[in-house]
Amino acid sequence: MRALPRPLLPFLRRFTREEEGSMVIFAMFIFLAMLIVGGMSVDLMRFEANRARLQATLDRAVLAAADLDQTQSPRAVVEDYFRKAQLIDHLTSVEVSETFNSRTVSATAGITLNTFFMDLVGVPSLDVRSASTARENVNDIEIVLVLDVSGSMASNNRLVNLKSAAREFVETVLRNDTENRMSIAIVPFNGQVNLGPTLRGWYTGITDIVTNPANVNCVDLPASVYATQSITRNLPMPATQHADTFSTTTRANAYYSIASNAPVLTNVWCPPSSTNIVRLPQRNISTLQSQIEGLTAVGATSINAGMRWGMTLLDPNSRPMFDSFIHAGHIPSFYSGRPYDWRRENTLKVIVLMTDGEHFAEERVNEGYRGNTPSPIWRSTSSDGYFSIFHESRVDRRTSTTLANSRPFWVPHLAQWHARPWNGSTPASSVPYAEGDLRRIDVNGDGVCDNRDDGRGKLKSNEACWWGADQQTWGQVWASVRMHWVAWQLYGRALSTSSSGRIAIADEWMDTFRTQTPTTTMDSQLQQMCNMARNNGVIVFGIAFEAPANGQRAIFNCASSPAHYYDADGLQISTAFRAIAAQINALRLIQ
Repeated sequence: MRALPRPLLPFLRRFTREEEGSMVIFAMFIFLAMLIVGGMSVDLMRFEANRARLQATLDRAVLAAADLDQTQSPRAVVEDYFRKAQLIDHLTSVEVSETFNSRTVSATAGITLNTFFMDLVGVPSLDVRSASTARENVNDIEIVLVLDVSGSMASNNRLVNLKSAAREFVETVLRNDTENRMSIAIVPFNGQVNLGPTLRGWYTGITDIVTNPANVNCVDLPASVYATQSITRNLPMPATQHADTFSTTTRANAYYSIASNAPVLTNVWCPPSSTNIVRLPQRNISTLQSQIEGLTAVGATSINAGMRWGMTLLDPNSRPMFDSFIHAGHIPSFYSGRPYDWRRENTLKVIVLMTDGEHFAEERVNEGYRGNTPSPIWRSTSSDGYFSIFHESRVDRRTSTTLANSRPFWVPHLAQWHARPWNGSTPASSVPYAEGDLRRIDVNGDGVCDNRDDGRGKLKSNEACWWGADQQTWGQVWASVRMHWVAWQLYGRALSTSSSGRIAIADEWMDTFRTQTPTTTMDSQLQQMCNMARNNGVIVFGIAFEAPANGQRAIFNCASSPAHYYDADGLQISTAFRAIAAQINALRLIQ
Protein backbone atom coordinates (compact mmCIF):
# COMPACT_ATOMS: atom_id res chain seq x y z
CA MET A 1 0.00 0.00 0.00
CA ARG A 2 1.23 3.46 -0.86
CA ALA A 3 1.71 5.97 1.93
CA LEU A 4 -0.30 9.20 1.94
CA PRO A 5 1.47 12.23 0.63
CA ARG A 6 2.97 14.20 3.43
CA PRO A 7 1.07 17.49 2.61
CA LEU A 8 -2.27 15.78 3.53
CA LEU A 9 -1.37 14.98 7.13
CA PRO A 10 -1.83 18.51 8.56
CA PHE A 11 -5.21 18.70 6.82
CA LEU A 12 -6.42 15.45 8.39
CA ARG A 13 -5.33 16.57 11.83
CA ARG A 14 -7.32 19.82 11.48
CA PHE A 15 -10.40 17.82 10.27
CA THR A 16 -10.26 15.63 13.34
CA ARG A 17 -10.10 18.60 15.64
CA GLU A 18 -13.07 20.23 13.86
CA GLU A 19 -15.30 17.06 14.34
CA GLU A 20 -14.67 17.13 18.07
CA GLY A 21 -16.13 20.65 18.24
CA SER A 22 -19.34 19.71 16.38
CA MET A 23 -20.16 16.98 18.91
CA VAL A 24 -20.04 19.51 21.73
CA ILE A 25 -22.49 21.76 19.92
CA PHE A 26 -24.79 18.80 19.28
CA ALA A 27 -24.68 17.79 22.92
CA MET A 28 -25.53 21.32 24.02
CA PHE A 29 -28.50 21.35 21.64
CA ILE A 30 -29.83 18.11 23.12
CA PHE A 31 -29.41 19.44 26.68
CA LEU A 32 -31.31 22.62 25.83
CA ALA A 33 -34.18 20.61 24.29
CA MET A 34 -34.41 18.42 27.40
CA LEU A 35 -34.45 21.49 29.61
CA ILE A 36 -37.32 23.00 27.64
CA VAL A 37 -39.33 19.75 27.75
CA GLY A 38 -38.73 19.40 31.47
CA GLY A 39 -39.72 23.00 31.98
CA MET A 40 -42.91 22.45 30.02
CA SER A 41 -43.73 19.63 32.47
CA VAL A 42 -43.35 22.07 35.32
CA ASP A 43 -45.71 24.47 33.59
CA LEU A 44 -48.21 21.68 32.98
CA MET A 45 -48.02 20.51 36.61
CA ARG A 46 -48.71 24.10 37.74
CA PHE A 47 -51.68 24.14 35.34
CA GLU A 48 -53.12 20.87 36.68
CA ALA A 49 -52.63 21.85 40.33
CA ASN A 50 -54.48 25.12 39.78
CA ARG A 51 -57.19 23.40 37.73
CA ALA A 52 -57.79 20.78 40.45
CA ARG A 53 -57.91 23.45 43.14
CA LEU A 54 -60.30 25.58 41.11
CA GLN A 55 -62.58 22.63 40.25
CA ALA A 56 -62.68 21.35 43.82
CA THR A 57 -63.61 24.79 45.12
CA LEU A 58 -66.31 25.11 42.46
CA ASP A 59 -67.79 21.68 43.28
CA ARG A 60 -67.93 22.35 47.01
CA ALA A 61 -69.37 25.81 46.48
CA VAL A 62 -72.21 24.85 44.14
CA LEU A 63 -73.15 21.80 46.24
CA ALA A 64 -73.48 23.96 49.33
CA ALA A 65 -75.33 26.69 47.46
CA ALA A 66 -77.82 24.24 45.91
CA ASP A 67 -78.85 22.85 49.31
CA LEU A 68 -82.54 23.67 49.75
CA ASP A 69 -81.93 24.03 53.49
CA GLN A 70 -79.43 26.81 52.78
CA THR A 71 -80.89 30.13 54.02
CA GLN A 72 -78.25 32.40 52.48
CA SER A 73 -78.25 33.58 48.90
CA PRO A 74 -76.78 30.87 46.65
CA ARG A 75 -74.56 33.46 44.97
CA ALA A 76 -73.28 34.63 48.35
CA VAL A 77 -72.48 31.03 49.33
CA VAL A 78 -70.41 30.45 46.18
CA GLU A 79 -68.56 33.74 46.63
CA ASP A 80 -67.85 32.93 50.27
CA TYR A 81 -66.26 29.61 49.32
CA PHE A 82 -64.02 31.32 46.74
CA ARG A 83 -63.12 34.11 49.12
CA LYS A 84 -61.97 31.69 51.79
CA ALA A 85 -59.97 29.77 49.19
CA GLN A 86 -58.39 33.09 48.11
CA LEU A 87 -59.72 32.60 44.61
CA ILE A 88 -62.45 35.25 44.58
CA ASP A 89 -60.73 37.16 41.76
CA HIS A 90 -61.00 34.10 39.56
CA LEU A 91 -64.77 33.50 39.92
CA THR A 92 -66.29 34.50 36.61
CA SER A 93 -70.01 33.69 36.85
CA VAL A 94 -72.74 32.31 39.13
CA GLU A 95 -76.18 31.35 37.84
CA VAL A 96 -79.10 30.20 40.04
CA SER A 97 -82.36 28.58 38.95
CA GLU A 98 -85.03 27.76 41.55
CA THR A 99 -88.46 26.12 41.54
CA PHE A 100 -90.66 25.02 44.42
CA ASN A 101 -88.88 21.70 44.73
CA SER A 102 -85.42 22.22 43.28
CA ARG A 103 -82.47 24.56 43.12
CA THR A 104 -79.81 24.49 40.43
CA VAL A 105 -76.56 26.42 40.84
CA SER A 106 -73.98 26.78 38.06
CA ALA A 107 -70.66 28.59 38.33
CA THR A 108 -67.53 29.12 36.25
CA ALA A 109 -64.05 30.28 37.16
CA GLY A 110 -60.76 30.83 35.39
CA ILE A 111 -57.06 31.54 36.00
CA THR A 112 -54.43 32.72 33.46
CA LEU A 113 -50.98 31.29 34.22
CA ASN A 114 -47.82 32.86 32.81
CA THR A 115 -45.50 30.09 31.66
CA PHE A 116 -41.82 29.85 32.57
CA PHE A 117 -40.55 27.49 29.93
CA MET A 118 -43.33 27.10 27.38
CA ASP A 119 -42.81 30.75 26.54
CA LEU A 120 -39.56 29.64 24.89
CA VAL A 121 -41.62 27.73 22.34
CA GLY A 122 -44.21 30.47 21.75
CA VAL A 123 -46.77 29.67 24.54
CA PRO A 124 -46.54 32.61 26.94
CA SER A 125 -49.58 31.65 29.08
CA LEU A 126 -52.10 28.91 29.87
CA ASP A 127 -55.80 29.49 30.58
CA VAL A 128 -57.36 27.38 33.39
CA ARG A 129 -61.15 27.20 32.94
CA SER A 130 -63.55 25.26 35.22
CA ALA A 131 -67.33 24.88 35.41
CA SER A 132 -69.65 23.06 37.80
CA THR A 133 -73.40 22.63 38.28
CA ALA A 134 -75.24 21.11 41.20
CA ARG A 135 -78.92 20.49 41.68
CA GLU A 136 -80.96 19.39 44.65
CA ASN A 137 -84.34 17.97 43.69
CA VAL A 138 -87.32 17.02 45.82
CA ASN A 139 -89.27 15.16 43.15
CA ASP A 140 -92.42 13.08 43.55
CA ILE A 141 -91.55 10.93 46.53
CA GLU A 142 -93.66 8.27 48.23
CA ILE A 143 -92.36 7.18 51.64
CA VAL A 144 -93.70 4.47 53.95
CA LEU A 145 -92.38 4.17 57.49
CA VAL A 146 -92.78 0.52 58.59
CA LEU A 147 -92.20 0.69 62.33
CA ASP A 148 -92.00 -2.01 64.99
CA VAL A 149 -94.34 -1.31 67.94
CA SER A 150 -94.05 -4.72 69.60
CA GLY A 151 -93.93 -5.05 73.38
CA SER A 152 -90.12 -5.09 73.51
CA MET A 153 -90.06 -1.52 72.19
CA ALA A 154 -91.11 -0.43 75.67
CA SER A 155 -87.69 -1.49 77.00
CA ASN A 156 -84.62 0.71 77.24
CA ASN A 157 -86.50 3.82 76.02
CA ARG A 158 -86.61 2.37 72.52
CA LEU A 159 -90.06 3.69 71.69
CA VAL A 160 -89.23 7.09 73.17
CA ASN A 161 -86.10 7.31 71.03
CA LEU A 162 -87.94 6.08 67.94
CA LYS A 163 -90.65 8.70 68.32
CA SER A 164 -88.11 11.49 68.59
CA ALA A 165 -86.18 10.27 65.55
CA ALA A 166 -89.28 9.69 63.41
CA ARG A 167 -90.79 13.08 64.26
CA GLU A 168 -87.55 14.80 63.25
CA PHE A 169 -87.46 12.74 60.05
CA VAL A 170 -90.94 13.89 59.07
CA GLU A 171 -90.02 17.52 59.72
CA THR A 172 -86.77 17.27 57.74
CA VAL A 173 -88.26 15.56 54.73
CA LEU A 174 -91.47 17.57 54.39
CA ARG A 175 -90.62 21.12 55.46
CA ASN A 176 -89.59 22.28 51.96
CA ASP A 177 -92.39 20.49 50.13
CA THR A 178 -94.59 23.48 49.38
CA GLU A 179 -96.41 21.95 46.42
CA ASN A 180 -97.36 18.57 47.88
CA ARG A 181 -94.99 16.43 45.87
CA MET A 182 -94.10 14.18 48.81
CA SER A 183 -96.17 11.78 50.90
CA ILE A 184 -95.49 9.77 54.04
CA ALA A 185 -97.53 6.80 55.22
CA ILE A 186 -96.99 4.92 58.48
CA VAL A 187 -97.41 1.17 58.97
CA PRO A 188 -96.96 0.18 62.63
CA PHE A 189 -96.64 -3.56 63.17
CA ASN A 190 -96.45 -5.97 66.07
CA GLY A 191 -97.82 -9.50 65.83
CA GLN A 192 -100.13 -8.15 63.13
CA VAL A 193 -100.86 -4.91 61.28
CA ASN A 194 -103.93 -3.08 62.56
CA LEU A 195 -105.36 -1.62 59.35
CA GLY A 196 -107.78 0.74 61.06
CA PRO A 197 -111.45 0.86 60.04
CA THR A 198 -110.92 2.84 56.82
CA LEU A 199 -108.33 0.58 55.20
CA ARG A 200 -109.99 -2.59 56.43
CA GLY A 201 -113.30 -1.40 54.99
CA TRP A 202 -111.83 -1.38 51.48
CA TYR A 203 -111.24 -5.14 51.40
CA THR A 204 -114.53 -6.81 50.65
CA GLY A 205 -113.14 -10.33 50.93
CA ILE A 206 -112.60 -10.15 54.70
CA THR A 207 -114.59 -12.82 56.51
CA ASP A 208 -115.34 -13.73 60.13
CA ILE A 209 -115.45 -10.09 61.22
CA VAL A 210 -116.09 -9.68 64.92
CA THR A 211 -117.56 -6.31 65.83
CA ASN A 212 -116.63 -6.61 69.48
CA PRO A 213 -114.16 -5.64 70.84
CA ALA A 214 -113.66 -2.34 69.09
CA ASN A 215 -110.47 -1.18 67.35
CA VAL A 216 -109.47 -4.69 66.27
CA ASN A 217 -108.87 -4.38 62.52
CA CYS A 218 -106.29 -6.96 61.49
CA VAL A 219 -106.53 -9.71 58.88
CA ASP A 220 -104.76 -13.05 58.62
CA LEU A 221 -102.89 -12.70 55.34
CA PRO A 222 -102.80 -15.87 53.23
CA ALA A 223 -99.32 -17.05 52.29
CA SER A 224 -100.07 -16.33 48.63
CA VAL A 225 -99.86 -12.54 49.12
CA TYR A 226 -96.11 -12.77 49.74
CA ALA A 227 -95.56 -14.17 46.26
CA THR A 228 -97.71 -11.64 44.41
CA GLN A 229 -97.40 -7.92 43.84
CA SER A 230 -100.88 -6.91 44.98
CA ILE A 231 -103.55 -7.74 47.53
CA THR A 232 -106.75 -7.73 45.51
CA ARG A 233 -109.80 -6.11 47.03
CA ASN A 234 -111.94 -9.26 47.05
CA LEU A 235 -109.22 -11.66 48.18
CA PRO A 236 -110.68 -13.96 50.87
CA MET A 237 -108.96 -13.07 54.13
CA PRO A 238 -110.20 -14.00 57.61
CA ALA A 239 -110.28 -11.23 60.17
CA THR A 240 -107.76 -11.79 62.95
CA GLN A 241 -109.64 -13.08 65.97
CA HIS A 242 -109.32 -11.38 69.32
CA ALA A 243 -107.87 -14.55 70.78
CA ASP A 244 -105.23 -14.81 73.48
CA THR A 245 -103.56 -17.88 72.02
CA PHE A 246 -100.01 -17.61 73.33
CA SER A 247 -100.64 -16.96 77.00
CA THR A 248 -100.27 -20.21 78.88
CA THR A 249 -102.72 -21.19 81.58
CA THR A 250 -102.07 -23.40 84.58
CA ARG A 251 -103.41 -26.87 83.94
CA ALA A 252 -104.64 -27.66 87.41
CA ASN A 253 -107.06 -30.52 87.92
CA ALA A 254 -109.56 -28.06 89.33
CA TYR A 255 -111.61 -25.12 88.16
CA TYR A 256 -110.08 -21.67 87.93
CA SER A 257 -112.15 -18.65 87.14
CA ILE A 258 -112.87 -16.89 83.89
CA ALA A 259 -111.99 -13.56 85.47
CA SER A 260 -108.40 -14.64 86.04
CA ASN A 261 -108.17 -16.06 82.52
CA ALA A 262 -109.64 -13.30 80.40
CA PRO A 263 -107.59 -12.40 77.33
CA VAL A 264 -104.54 -10.28 78.14
CA LEU A 265 -104.65 -7.37 75.71
CA THR A 266 -100.86 -7.37 75.42
CA ASN A 267 -100.92 -11.02 74.38
CA VAL A 268 -103.48 -11.05 71.62
CA TRP A 269 -102.40 -11.09 68.00
CA CYS A 270 -104.30 -7.94 67.18
CA PRO A 271 -104.21 -5.71 70.26
CA PRO A 272 -107.14 -3.28 70.14
CA SER A 273 -105.84 0.17 69.29
CA SER A 274 -106.96 3.43 67.72
CA THR A 275 -103.36 4.70 67.48
CA ASN A 276 -101.24 1.74 66.31
CA ILE A 277 -103.07 1.76 62.99
CA VAL A 278 -102.00 2.35 59.39
CA ARG A 279 -101.75 6.04 58.60
CA LEU A 280 -102.69 6.57 54.95
CA PRO A 281 -100.43 8.86 52.86
CA GLN A 282 -100.21 12.35 54.28
CA ARG A 283 -97.96 15.40 54.11
CA ASN A 284 -99.25 17.35 57.09
CA ILE A 285 -96.31 17.41 59.47
CA SER A 286 -98.29 17.88 62.67
CA THR A 287 -100.75 15.10 61.75
CA LEU A 288 -97.93 12.64 61.08
CA GLN A 289 -96.02 13.65 64.20
CA SER A 290 -99.16 13.23 66.28
CA GLN A 291 -99.62 9.74 64.84
CA ILE A 292 -96.03 8.89 65.73
CA GLU A 293 -96.40 10.27 69.24
CA GLY A 294 -99.47 8.08 69.80
CA LEU A 295 -97.70 4.80 69.07
CA THR A 296 -97.64 2.30 71.94
CA ALA A 297 -95.50 -0.78 72.52
CA VAL A 298 -97.54 -3.98 72.70
CA GLY A 299 -97.68 -7.47 71.24
CA ALA A 300 -95.45 -9.85 69.26
CA THR A 301 -93.38 -9.28 66.10
CA SER A 302 -94.36 -10.01 62.48
CA ILE A 303 -91.97 -8.01 60.30
CA ASN A 304 -93.24 -9.80 57.20
CA ALA A 305 -96.77 -8.44 57.65
CA GLY A 306 -95.45 -4.91 58.15
CA MET A 307 -93.42 -5.07 54.94
CA ARG A 308 -96.34 -6.58 53.01
CA TRP A 309 -98.68 -3.71 53.89
CA GLY A 310 -95.91 -1.17 53.34
CA MET A 311 -95.50 -2.41 49.77
CA THR A 312 -99.27 -2.31 49.29
CA LEU A 313 -99.25 1.44 49.93
CA LEU A 314 -96.65 1.86 47.15
CA ASP A 315 -98.29 -0.55 44.70
CA PRO A 316 -99.67 1.16 41.55
CA ASN A 317 -102.51 -1.36 41.63
CA SER A 318 -103.68 0.36 44.83
CA ARG A 319 -104.57 3.47 42.80
CA PRO A 320 -108.33 2.70 42.69
CA MET A 321 -108.27 2.38 46.48
CA PHE A 322 -106.47 5.71 46.79
CA ASP A 323 -108.97 7.34 44.43
CA SER A 324 -111.83 6.07 46.57
CA PHE A 325 -110.18 7.33 49.76
CA ILE A 326 -109.48 10.71 48.13
CA HIS A 327 -113.15 10.99 47.18
CA ALA A 328 -114.14 10.12 50.77
CA GLY A 329 -111.67 12.62 52.22
CA HIS A 330 -109.35 10.07 53.80
CA ILE A 331 -106.38 11.00 51.57
CA PRO A 332 -105.59 14.57 50.40
CA SER A 333 -106.88 15.29 46.90
CA PHE A 334 -103.47 16.43 45.65
CA TYR A 335 -102.35 12.80 45.79
CA SER A 336 -104.60 11.92 42.87
CA GLY A 337 -102.84 9.49 40.55
CA ARG A 338 -100.85 7.83 43.30
CA PRO A 339 -99.33 5.40 43.94
CA TYR A 340 -97.34 6.17 40.82
CA ASP A 341 -96.06 3.47 38.50
CA TRP A 342 -92.95 1.56 39.45
CA ARG A 343 -89.81 3.28 38.16
CA ARG A 344 -91.73 6.34 37.00
CA GLU A 345 -89.40 9.12 35.89
CA ASN A 346 -88.60 11.66 38.62
CA THR A 347 -90.39 9.50 41.19
CA LEU A 348 -88.84 7.89 44.23
CA LYS A 349 -90.48 5.17 46.32
CA VAL A 350 -88.95 4.54 49.73
CA ILE A 351 -89.60 2.17 52.63
CA VAL A 352 -87.92 2.72 55.98
CA LEU A 353 -88.15 -0.63 57.82
CA MET A 354 -87.29 -0.65 61.52
CA THR A 355 -87.40 -3.43 64.11
CA ASP A 356 -85.88 -4.14 67.49
CA GLY A 357 -86.62 -7.85 67.36
CA GLU A 358 -87.03 -10.94 65.24
CA HIS A 359 -89.97 -12.96 64.02
CA PHE A 360 -92.21 -14.53 66.65
CA ALA A 361 -94.12 -17.59 65.39
CA GLU A 362 -97.51 -16.26 64.37
CA GLU A 363 -100.66 -18.01 65.55
CA ARG A 364 -103.98 -17.95 63.73
CA VAL A 365 -107.40 -19.21 64.69
CA ASN A 366 -108.45 -21.95 62.28
CA GLU A 367 -111.47 -21.94 60.03
CA GLY A 368 -114.63 -23.05 61.82
CA TYR A 369 -113.56 -21.41 65.07
CA ARG A 370 -113.77 -17.76 64.06
CA GLY A 371 -116.21 -14.90 63.96
CA ASN A 372 -119.92 -15.51 64.20
CA THR A 373 -119.64 -19.28 63.75
CA PRO A 374 -121.80 -20.86 66.50
CA SER A 375 -119.86 -22.72 69.15
CA PRO A 376 -121.14 -25.47 71.48
CA ILE A 377 -120.33 -23.16 74.40
CA TRP A 378 -122.99 -21.39 76.42
CA ARG A 379 -122.74 -18.57 78.90
CA SER A 380 -125.11 -17.78 81.72
CA THR A 381 -126.89 -14.44 81.52
CA SER A 382 -127.02 -14.34 85.31
CA SER A 383 -124.56 -12.29 87.29
CA ASP A 384 -122.07 -15.17 87.58
CA GLY A 385 -121.45 -15.34 83.79
CA TYR A 386 -120.31 -18.97 84.03
CA PHE A 387 -119.67 -21.09 80.93
CA SER A 388 -120.94 -24.53 80.05
CA ILE A 389 -120.37 -26.63 76.93
CA PHE A 390 -122.39 -29.17 74.97
CA HIS A 391 -120.59 -32.43 74.14
CA GLU A 392 -122.30 -34.57 71.53
CA SER A 393 -120.43 -37.64 72.78
CA ARG A 394 -122.50 -37.51 75.98
CA VAL A 395 -125.85 -37.90 74.18
CA ASP A 396 -127.26 -41.47 74.37
CA ARG A 397 -129.83 -42.01 71.61
CA ARG A 398 -130.42 -45.74 72.03
CA THR A 399 -133.92 -45.18 73.44
CA SER A 400 -136.13 -42.26 74.37
CA THR A 401 -135.34 -43.00 78.02
CA THR A 402 -131.58 -42.98 77.57
CA LEU A 403 -131.90 -39.83 75.49
CA ALA A 404 -133.89 -38.07 78.22
CA ASN A 405 -131.35 -39.22 80.81
CA SER A 406 -128.40 -37.81 78.82
CA ARG A 407 -126.39 -35.12 80.52
CA PRO A 408 -124.33 -33.57 77.68
CA PHE A 409 -123.62 -30.15 79.21
CA TRP A 410 -120.34 -29.92 81.11
CA VAL A 411 -120.34 -27.25 83.79
CA PRO A 412 -116.67 -26.73 84.69
CA HIS A 413 -117.06 -24.66 87.85
CA LEU A 414 -119.09 -27.52 89.37
CA ALA A 415 -117.29 -30.33 87.49
CA GLN A 416 -120.77 -31.73 86.72
CA TRP A 417 -122.75 -32.85 83.70
CA HIS A 418 -126.22 -31.28 83.28
CA ALA A 419 -129.23 -31.75 81.03
CA ARG A 420 -129.22 -28.11 79.99
CA PRO A 421 -126.77 -25.18 79.82
CA TRP A 422 -125.83 -23.51 83.09
CA ASN A 423 -128.13 -20.54 83.69
CA GLY A 424 -127.21 -19.62 87.23
CA SER A 425 -128.80 -22.62 88.94
CA THR A 426 -128.42 -26.39 89.01
CA PRO A 427 -131.34 -28.22 87.34
CA ALA A 428 -133.22 -30.88 89.23
CA SER A 429 -132.12 -34.41 88.53
CA SER A 430 -135.54 -35.08 87.00
CA VAL A 431 -135.11 -32.47 84.25
CA PRO A 432 -134.81 -34.42 80.99
CA TYR A 433 -132.55 -33.66 78.09
CA ALA A 434 -134.54 -32.85 74.98
CA GLU A 435 -133.07 -32.61 71.50
CA GLY A 436 -134.02 -30.04 68.94
CA ASP A 437 -133.03 -26.45 68.61
CA LEU A 438 -130.31 -25.62 71.07
CA ARG A 439 -131.93 -22.32 71.95
CA ARG A 440 -135.42 -22.15 73.46
CA ILE A 441 -137.00 -19.20 75.14
CA ASP A 442 -139.24 -18.86 78.17
CA VAL A 443 -140.93 -15.59 77.25
CA ASN A 444 -143.18 -15.33 80.31
CA GLY A 445 -140.70 -16.65 82.84
CA ASP A 446 -143.11 -19.37 83.95
CA GLY A 447 -140.80 -22.25 83.12
CA VAL A 448 -142.74 -23.10 79.97
CA CYS A 449 -141.03 -22.71 76.60
CA ASP A 450 -143.12 -20.38 74.47
CA ASN A 451 -141.32 -20.35 71.12
CA ARG A 452 -138.13 -20.94 69.26
CA ASP A 453 -135.53 -18.38 68.23
CA ASP A 454 -136.60 -18.53 64.61
CA GLY A 455 -140.29 -18.13 65.47
CA ARG A 456 -141.34 -21.48 64.05
CA GLY A 457 -144.14 -21.93 66.55
CA LYS A 458 -145.02 -23.43 69.92
CA LEU A 459 -143.15 -26.23 71.63
CA LYS A 460 -144.79 -29.03 73.52
CA SER A 461 -145.23 -28.16 77.18
CA ASN A 462 -143.22 -31.18 78.32
CA GLU A 463 -140.11 -30.21 76.34
CA ALA A 464 -137.12 -28.85 78.22
CA CYS A 465 -136.72 -25.12 78.18
CA TRP A 466 -133.21 -23.62 78.06
CA TRP A 467 -133.40 -20.15 79.41
CA GLY A 468 -131.00 -17.82 81.17
CA ALA A 469 -128.05 -18.75 78.97
CA ASP A 470 -126.82 -17.62 75.56
CA GLN A 471 -125.13 -19.80 73.03
CA GLN A 472 -121.81 -18.16 72.17
CA THR A 473 -120.20 -17.61 68.82
CA TRP A 474 -116.52 -18.46 68.65
CA GLY A 475 -115.76 -14.77 68.33
CA GLN A 476 -117.59 -14.11 71.61
CA VAL A 477 -115.70 -16.95 73.28
CA TRP A 478 -112.27 -15.64 72.31
CA ALA A 479 -113.21 -12.14 73.37
CA SER A 480 -114.09 -13.44 76.84
CA VAL A 481 -111.56 -16.10 77.77
CA ARG A 482 -108.16 -17.45 76.79
CA MET A 483 -107.91 -20.26 74.30
CA HIS A 484 -105.82 -22.37 76.71
CA TRP A 485 -108.58 -22.06 79.30
CA VAL A 486 -111.16 -23.34 76.82
CA ALA A 487 -108.97 -26.26 75.76
CA TRP A 488 -108.34 -27.29 79.37
CA GLN A 489 -111.51 -26.46 81.29
CA LEU A 490 -114.12 -27.25 78.61
CA TYR A 491 -112.40 -30.15 76.87
CA GLY A 492 -109.49 -31.62 78.84
CA ARG A 493 -111.20 -31.70 82.25
CA ALA A 494 -114.54 -32.67 80.72
CA LEU A 495 -113.42 -35.62 78.64
CA SER A 496 -110.81 -37.33 80.81
CA THR A 497 -110.27 -38.08 84.46
CA SER A 498 -106.50 -38.56 84.34
CA SER A 499 -103.93 -35.77 84.19
CA SER A 500 -102.15 -37.28 81.19
CA GLY A 501 -105.44 -37.79 79.36
CA ARG A 502 -106.52 -34.23 80.02
CA ILE A 503 -103.19 -32.85 78.81
CA ALA A 504 -103.39 -34.86 75.60
CA ILE A 505 -106.96 -33.76 74.92
CA ALA A 506 -106.19 -30.09 75.65
CA ASP A 507 -103.14 -30.17 73.38
CA GLU A 508 -105.18 -31.75 70.62
CA TRP A 509 -107.82 -29.04 70.88
CA MET A 510 -105.20 -26.27 70.87
CA ASP A 511 -103.95 -27.67 67.57
CA THR A 512 -107.54 -27.83 66.37
CA PHE A 513 -108.22 -24.24 67.35
CA ARG A 514 -105.11 -22.61 65.93
CA THR A 515 -102.18 -22.95 63.52
CA GLN A 516 -98.67 -21.58 63.99
CA THR A 517 -96.48 -20.14 61.23
CA PRO A 518 -92.80 -21.10 61.70
CA THR A 519 -90.38 -18.19 61.99
CA THR A 520 -88.35 -19.60 59.09
CA THR A 521 -91.41 -19.26 56.88
CA MET A 522 -91.94 -15.69 58.09
CA ASP A 523 -88.28 -14.90 57.32
CA SER A 524 -88.76 -16.20 53.79
CA GLN A 525 -91.96 -14.21 53.33
CA LEU A 526 -90.19 -11.05 54.43
CA GLN A 527 -87.37 -11.65 51.98
CA GLN A 528 -89.86 -12.24 49.18
CA MET A 529 -91.30 -8.77 49.79
CA CYS A 530 -87.84 -7.22 49.99
CA ASN A 531 -86.87 -8.81 46.68
CA MET A 532 -90.08 -7.54 45.14
CA ALA A 533 -89.30 -4.05 46.38
CA ARG A 534 -85.80 -4.21 44.91
CA ASN A 535 -87.08 -5.49 41.56
CA ASN A 536 -89.58 -2.64 41.36
CA GLY A 537 -87.03 0.05 42.12
CA VAL A 538 -88.17 0.73 45.68
CA ILE A 539 -85.36 1.90 47.95
CA VAL A 540 -85.47 0.05 51.28
CA PHE A 541 -83.63 1.52 54.23
CA GLY A 542 -83.30 -0.99 57.07
CA ILE A 543 -82.75 -0.12 60.72
CA ALA A 544 -81.96 -2.87 63.24
CA PHE A 545 -82.58 -1.05 66.51
CA GLU A 546 -80.88 -3.00 69.32
CA ALA A 547 -82.14 -6.13 67.53
CA PRO A 548 -80.88 -9.69 68.12
CA ALA A 549 -78.72 -11.42 65.52
CA ASN A 550 -81.65 -12.94 63.61
CA GLY A 551 -83.38 -9.58 63.40
CA GLN A 552 -80.19 -7.84 62.26
CA ARG A 553 -79.66 -10.44 59.56
CA ALA A 554 -83.25 -10.15 58.29
CA ILE A 555 -83.08 -6.35 58.06
CA PHE A 556 -79.61 -6.37 56.49
CA ASN A 557 -80.82 -8.79 53.81
CA CYS A 558 -83.88 -6.64 53.18
CA ALA A 559 -82.08 -3.31 52.75
CA SER A 560 -81.37 -2.20 49.18
CA SER A 561 -77.61 -2.36 49.82
CA PRO A 562 -75.20 -2.46 52.77
CA ALA A 563 -75.12 1.33 52.56
CA HIS A 564 -78.89 1.37 53.20
CA TYR A 565 -78.59 -0.68 56.43
CA TYR A 566 -78.17 0.84 59.89
CA ASP A 567 -77.38 -0.99 63.12
CA ALA A 568 -78.46 1.47 65.81
CA ASP A 569 -78.30 1.54 69.60
CA GLY A 570 -79.92 4.10 71.87
CA LEU A 571 -79.87 7.60 70.47
CA GLN A 572 -78.10 6.36 67.33
CA ILE A 573 -81.54 5.78 65.87
CA SER A 574 -81.84 9.55 65.42
CA THR A 575 -78.55 9.52 63.52
CA ALA A 576 -79.88 6.74 61.29
CA PHE A 577 -83.09 8.61 60.49
CA ARG A 578 -81.13 11.82 59.81
CA ALA A 579 -78.84 10.00 57.41
CA ILE A 580 -81.85 8.51 55.61
CA ALA A 581 -83.53 11.91 55.36
CA ALA A 582 -80.31 13.36 53.95
CA GLN A 583 -80.12 10.64 51.33
CA ILE A 584 -83.73 11.17 50.32
CA ASN A 585 -82.97 14.87 49.88
CA ALA A 586 -79.58 14.03 48.36
CA LEU A 587 -77.76 16.55 46.23
CA ARG A 588 -76.68 15.44 42.80
CA LEU A 589 -73.66 16.94 41.04
CA ILE A 590 -74.83 17.03 37.41
CA GLN A 591 -71.84 18.54 35.60
